[in-house]
Amino acid sequence: MDKAMQTMIDNLHKNTGKSLEEWVALVNSKDFIKHGETVSYLKNEFSLGHGFANLIAHKAKATDADSAPNADDLIAKQYAGKEYFKSIYDSILGEISKWDGPFEVSPKNAYVSLRRKKQFAILQPATKTRFEIGINLKGQEPFGVLEAISSANAMCSHKINIFKEEDLNQEVYEWIRKAFEAAK
Repeated sequence: MDKAMQTMIDNLHKNTGKSLEEWVALVNSKDFIKHGETVSYLKNEFSLGHGFANLIAHKAKATDADSAPNADDLIAKQYAGKEYFKSIYDSILGEISKWDGPFEVSPKNAYVSLRRKKQFAILQPATKTRFEIGINLKGQEPFGVLEAISSANAMCSHKINIFKEEDLNQEVYEWIRKAFEAAK
């Protein structure tokens, strides 16, 4: 388990008075099928922030990287039937790895979270025809390929849609880099 995840788990107990295990037991006593149902329940019934609710939901259903047999299994599952988007994922990680500063790759059930001190991007084969890059750049006006996300519980402030390899261009990498720099 990475340091950021452990800090979040420690803060969960400090801020709510319940341990992660207690929250997981509570959630598992319900009949939630979808991740979003669990997150909404925790936010609405207990006024938890999205980060804590998301953490508990992932841990309750063992859909986070730490609960998976291995991270590669989660990534393989994401790209099943969408294999042509895997090269886009690989290209983005290859570019980011050239930048100055460490970052963490944290696969989840449906996406991969990229983090420094905080999450700066999400990589997700959203549909069979669209790859989505979620970007955290709060306060940034949408411009060019960068679209604002208006959902109140979104994990990112903006997104970039990629439909084919050629859509990965300098502008896309500049937005990712801006978020990367802001997350240090």
